[in-house]
Amino acid sequence: MPQLTVVTRTGEERTVSAPEGLSVMEAIRDNGFDELLALCGGCCSCATCHVHVDPAFLALLPPMSSDEDDLLDSSRDRNETSRLSCQVPFTAALDGLKVRIAEED
Repeated sequence: MPQLTVVTRTGEERTVSAPEGLSVMEAIRDNGFDELLALCGGCCSCATCHVHVDPAFLALLPPMSSDEDDLLDSSRDRNETSRLSCQVPFTAALDGLKVRIAEED
């Protein structure tokens, strides 16, 4: 199974395994990271699954949709590595992906 490294808001770093086919949001949530709220459940209608992606992986991600871009605009913690984790499929190509959970808005 591909590996995903998650950095919490307090800086704790933990690597977990997750099956392909989940979104990065589901992989984070299913591995017990409670600070990633994901209130809409992955429907791209909130920004509570906002993460910062390690720059080394940005080119491997699917393009950002206009809906995702609009939702991220509402975050004070947005930067060039921001993505909504519900919009990123977790695949073998992303094995080793590292994300940091964004600050809560």
